[in-house]
Order: sequence, then C-alpha cells, then structure tokens
Amino acid sequence: MSQRSAYDPGVPCWVDLSSTDVDASARFYGEVFGWEADMIADPAAGGYGMFRHQGKKVAGLGPVASPVASPVASGERASVWNTFIATDDAAAVADKVRKAGGTVVMEPMAVFDQGTMTVFRAADGSYAGAWQAGGHHGAELVNEPVSFCWNELITRDPAAAESFYPAVFGWTPNLLEMGGVKYTEWHAGEPAVGGMMEMFADYPAETPSFWMTYFAVADLDATTDAAERAGGSVLVRGEDAPPGRFSMIADPQGAGAVHHPAA
Repeated sequence: MSQRSAYDPGVPCWVDLSSTDVDASARFYGEVFGWEADMIADPAAGGYGMFRHQGKKVAGLGPVASPVASPVASGERASVWNTFIATDDAAAVADKVRKAGGTVVMEPMAVFDQGTMTVFRAADGSYAGAWQAGGHHGAELVNEPVSFCWNELITRDPAAAESFYPAVFGWTPNLLEMGGVKYTEWHAGEPAVGGMMEMFADYPAETPSFWMTYFAVADLDATTDAAERAGGSVLVRGEDAPPGRFSMIADPQGAGAVHHPAA
C-alpha cells in the first residue's frame, strides 16, 4: 500500500534528514524530487519540519542537533539520513536495546502530541530510532516516486546486527545471494521490511555501520542528472542489481541516499 496512515511494529515508518544547512537541503530536494519543505513555526520544534509531496508527508528535515550519528568519522558534524522503526512501546524498545548490548542515546521522549521517540546505537555500531505514534504515524506516502521505498543496514559486524535487531524488534534475518554478494533481508512476520549487507572494504576505515535510505523515482537517469545539476555528487550512476537499477547520490551537504526506479 502506497498511502499509509499507520505502521505495524517493527516496520520502518519514517526517515528524516539531519542537515548542516537546512535551507540548502530544502532547495536541493525541492529541485530533485519536487518536495516542499513545511517547517514548524514553534521554536520548541528546534527548526524541524516536514518534506511534503502533493501535500503528503514523505520525510523530515532538521538541523544536525540530534544524537543520531552520521556515517563519517566520530565527532564530525555532517548531514545524514536517519531511519525510524515503528513501535507500540518506545520505553520497551529502550529496555531491549540495553539488554541486547546497545546504547540508548536519547531516552524515550514525547514530541509534542505527535508521538514518542527514542534513539539508540546498536551492538554493530549503527544508529537508528524508534517511533511510537501519536498524532504523527510516519510517512503518508511510501513505495511511490519520490518517497522512501527501502531501508538498508550497511554494517561492519553482521553477526552483532543479526543478534541485536531481532532481540529488539523481533525481526527474522533471511540470507540471500544477490549477484555473488551475500545479502540479508529483515522480516517482520512474512513481509521483508529492510535489508542488510556487510560494508565493502573500499569504505573509509573511519566509516561506522549506518542505515541507508532508498527513494523510488519514476526516471532514474533523469533524477540522477537533476541531482548532479543541483550540486549533488553521483557516487554510483545507474548500476544494475538483482532488484533493479539504482544510483547512489550524496547531496551538497554530504548526506547519502539511494535512488531506485519505482516498481
């Protein structure tokens, strides 16, 4: 289902961009995806806002101020896309994180009347968040052009991740072979809700495990070219993979995301 008003526990429900330059990020994604940035006027929101497509919430945007770590050297401020996973009990998630060998970076906290969030560092070193819905359930549009369609853990320690994430969210790992590369699908019940692969050796040595966001697009080549014209860096251009062609883009502030043709 593309239009969503609720998410089952264990399903990625929201992505947001922590940016070193919020205005520049709003312009870039406006040019590339046609998104409109709807910033929250209340100062208590800390400069946070929503990216909307045709009036529907597709992602969040805010300054680099949250404890969610970016996939760069420790201590650096950098833009990064963050993944949030739906839960019906954020406090229980935080407790499971500790018991599974992770670290709670942000204790469960209410976000106005919109819901409750917690942020953690998993046992493999990756950072993610959990979201307990209130007035805000997550993205209102997914799996359609210019909305997120997949979340993938790029990890330095698959064994630690395979122990941690099932303990916290009840996921089941399913190991596949894709073009000679080992790839794990995360399942919450029957459907696959995300993926995982071991980090390639050509990543910089200081890059920690991180979650990557995929966005569906109607025309991969046109979107890749638009991102480059808008100042983004094309890291991978139109590469074939078993699920389909993809491009990997870093926006002008350095946040990386993958663009994939919509099914």
